[in-house]
Amino acid sequence: MTADMASEPVPQTLADPLAEALRVIDLCDARGLQVRLLGGMAVRAHAPDWTARSRKVEVDLDFATRGKDRPALFALLEAEGYTPDKRHNALFGGAQGYFMDVARHRPVDVVVDKLEMCHRIEFANRLGASKPTIPLAELLLSKLQIVQINRKDVLDAMVLLAEHPLGQDDGDIDARTGLGSISLPRLLSYTSNDWGWWRTVTGNLERLAQFLDGGGFTAEDLDLQAGRPPRFDPAAQVAALQAAIANAPKSTRWNMRARVGERVKWYQEPEEVGHGPS
Repeated sequence: MTADMASEPVPQTLADPLAEALRVIDLCDARGLQVRLLGGMAVRAHAPDWTARSRKVEVDLDFATRGKDRPALFALLEAEGYTPDKRHNALFGGAQGYFMDVARHRPVDVVVDKLEMCHRIEFANRLGASKPTIPLAELLLSKLQIVQINRKDVLDAMVLLAEHPLGQDDGDIDARTGLGSISLPRLLSYTSNDWGWWRTVTGNLERLAQFLDGGGFTAEDLDLQAGRPPRFDPAAQVAALQAAIANAPKSTRWNMRARVGERVKWYQEPEEVGHGPS
């Protein structure tokens, strides 16, 4: 063994990022902490055999938790070998924490109570509705709220729609043992009460429809598992969601903001926060 090899930290964590993410979720469950996956790894948890994601090496992990569970989660991550960005966590940790698995060069973000990017998604009282990820409605919204949506996020949204039915509730609570469903009432609570949300989501659903109509996807893109097609026709799912959003009654607040339209920006620009040594 060389001196360099001897000085390298020994990982406490698992090499496979999805397995490691689920390990952390299980540890949190055992301690009564409501912690759930979000982001790309959450999509992978719902479609673990999807080749478009499983063939890529994705190292970052994203967790969502409640404010009351934040201190215990931060302590658990440190105990499990994650190094905190102490300056960042001191300044912003009430809303978003940052850690690093140094041995595996794996960053970890923890968002608390809400996700704020182009739009705000409140999830503090929703984490108990699903596991190991945030509920499917919020997970889909986390992709559809991106104003400058890219191909990867379009594919993530598409695979969620291709693998899960649209329903009146969240369906089975555990994605590892049940199918789960995308709650239409939850989606509509955003798009029927906030014109900005409506504008961004409907625009992105049109983008998904254009990808499907114009051949923007390849067979490999939607290869969810060898020998099995998607559970649901993604084009039909997009059309059904578009119809549900269009036909849902809109609030007074929505109608007042609709009169202003795009003359005023309806979204916020996500801020990139740098991270330094802990």
